[in-house]
Amino acid sequence: MKFTFDRDSMLKEIAIAQEIISTKNAISILSNILFCAENNSLTIKATDLKINFETKIPVEIEEEGTTTVFCDKFISILNALPSGDIEFTQKDIVIEITPIAKKAVFKLKSMASDKFPEFSSTENVPYFDVPADEFKAMITQTIFAVSDDETRYFMNGVFFEKKDDNLNLVATDGRRLSFSSKPLCAGINSFSEAIVPPKILNILLKRAPSEGFISLAIVDKTIFIKFANYEFASVLIDGKFPAYQRVIPESQSFKFEVNKKDLQEAMHRVGLLADKKSQRAYFGLTPGMLTVYSQESEIGTAREEVPCKYDGDEVTIGLNFSYVEEPMRVMTTDTICFEFTELMKAVTMRPEPAGDYFHIIMPMQVE
Repeated sequence: MKFTFDRDSMLKEIAIAQEIISTKNAISILSNILFCAENNSLTIKATDLKINFETKIPVEIEEEGTTTVFCDKFISILNALPSGDIEFTQKDIVIEITPIAKKAVFKLKSMASDKFPEFSSTENVPYFDVPADEFKAMITQTIFAVSDDETRYFMNGVFFEKKDDNLNLVATDGRRLSFSSKPLCAGINSFSEAIVPPKILNILLKRAPSEGFISLAIVDKTIFIKFANYEFASVLIDGKFPAYQRVIPESQSFKFEVNKKDLQEAMHRVGLLADKKSQRAYFGLTPGMLTVYSQESEIGTAREEVPCKYDGDEVTIGLNFSYVEEPMRVMTTDTICFEFTELMKAVTMRPEPAGDYFHIIMPMQVE
């Protein structure tokens, strides 16, 4: 086979393939990308057996054919070359990569394309479209709360469900929960509940545009995703997601509101002396004032006062630093509202005014 491609166009697609490929073993077919050149179009495929990726780019084909190439070295070569046209030639098991503008030749050994895993057809997959910006916002509000505890594998992904006309996304690690819901499913047939691995969602966050639509389908144990010229398929996590509704308080008696930037800056400074192991932060509330302070240790302690809107009794709540800071990074309002009832019961973080997402944090023991 022989074709000529634009270096920058190819590099953009191979970079996505590299994110999916989980091995850099040159003798493994899963370290390779599949090239199929026909009809002046190059089909590119990559897989780690859990996620499949496919795209097409225009190329000038002199001789059609199919082969595979070691992705890690191929992308290294492209990164080392300047922009411009590059000639790709395969003779037997040897691939020659020749930049038109440079007197250089790179040779890589290929592996037979018949060893590359076959992708199932998506011809009859029942896709539905969601606005890209809203769907990406939902992922952003939930993905950081996914558990990394592999013994509780059913919490190692983001839970998808259709509730009436709403698409709900939920993530939890057992000590916190993040929830986002948007009316994106009007007129869409019901689909099975799904636990989607974060790897495919992170790729989508990074690569999908924020305009237009993303096509989704959940069939059996697979989620299919399409946007632009890209097609993805990912195996779902098998298991029963926790009954998250039980964690969400129906009502809470007390609340305080605080400026997000003020709280972020205070927590950053107090965090300099926070215990890295316990990650405990204290929130001391008095009318009109929030005092954030760290647990006293051999190194010392830190505290800072932040004005807040609160008119209840004096109270102190213990919260995990990360569980407060991570939601704040993605919350989209200038003011954050914290709602609570009892010291050791769930605390709700939500935007003020209320929006279509919120975060639940289980408090820590106050020592």
